[in-house]
Amino acid sequence: MGPASIEVAGDPAAVEARFEVVPDRPAVFLIRLGEGAPYLSRTTLLRRRLRRLLREPLRLSRRLNLREIASRVDYWLVGSRLESSLLLYELAKRHFPQAYISYLKLRFPSCVKVILSNAYPRTQVTTRLSGTRAFHYGPFRSRTAAEEFQSQLLDLFQVRRCQEDLQPSAGDPGCIYGEMNLCLRPCQAAASREEYASEVSRLVEFLSTGGRSLLEAVAAARDRLSEELNFEEAARQHRRLEKIRQVLRLRDDLADDAARLCGVAVTASAAPGAAELRFFSQGGWQQPLHVDFEVADGKPVSLDRRLRELADGLQPRPPGRTERREHLALLARWYYSSWRDGEWLRLEGLDRLPYRKLVAAVTRAAVGRASA
Repeated sequence: MGPASIEVAGDPAAVEARFEVVPDRPAVFLIRLGEGAPYLSRTTLLRRRLRRLLREPLRLSRRLNLREIASRVDYWLVGSRLESSLLLYELAKRHFPQAYISYLKLRFPSCVKVILSNAYPRTQVTTRLSGTRAFHYGPFRSRTAAEEFQSQLLDLFQVRRCQEDLQPSAGDPGCIYGEMNLCLRPCQAAASREEYASEVSRLVEFLSTGGRSLLEAVAAARDRLSEELNFEEAARQHRRLEKIRQVLRLRDDLADDAARLCGVAVTASAAPGAAELRFFSQGGWQQPLHVDFEVADGKPVSLDRRLRELADGLQPRPPGRTERREHLALLARWYYSSWRDGEWLRLEGLDRLPYRKLVAAVTRAAVGRASA
């Protein structure tokens, strides 16, 4: 939907009269100036903010005043902080293509990356999503959380922790992790490349399945050993099972294979009694879907039916690598923030939508906006 606009050049009395029709509601706005880049921002009270920025200049005041150079204001009413964040991002990209990242103060979240392009793959914590062969697991709330998860994760697998490229040699001194049997010691040629690659594959499978691949195998081994009355070995497997669960508890809520991360944010709409669905799929935000309570032939349309019709029309667009990193940052900023509004529903895929949960979330968002 396009913006609403008001002219702010000319007679002050006429401009003040135009302000009366501007709603005092949350919005993103763009003040077009006579020369140079426009002024872009967001606010919770649009009319009051515009009056402050476009009032008659006061002598000795240090407050920003654009009255003398402003020509027009475009504004978009928003129903949630997520909507304003994504709209601000799109407008900043359009008007400040060289500086929108710093303008938005966008911080990229940390992920645990498995560098598969390396001859002897290793992990690292990074904020970059590379285009080379790699597996990214995240986003995490902070770099500290990602590093703690990585450290505990590597205790479950014999994957190297050193960061340099290896030149395997039997004369290599190795490290303490090899001595503790926490690494296959590829640096000392103690394991073939194929054996090491198999261990890395187990680690990636563990992350891809949310830990199920290892949990199920260890639980089955524990139960089998108990049935065989090998209680000492069963106790060891039980301790390993507890260690796996401890590692999984260190995951942040959004952490997943970043390439497959899928979900939907359900937020209030700027229109009363309606909600907005914003799907995150294939590494990026998709176009929002507006959901209201339709009436056909004097009867309300089933919300479940309405959601199924909207879902059938979904055509996800995969973003580019740079855009994917930015979209992930916007998701993490909203989800991990103290000001998060709306609800986030984790999805296995767009073809398996939990319609009952969606109906409940849409109803809560729409009713909450109507009563606000």
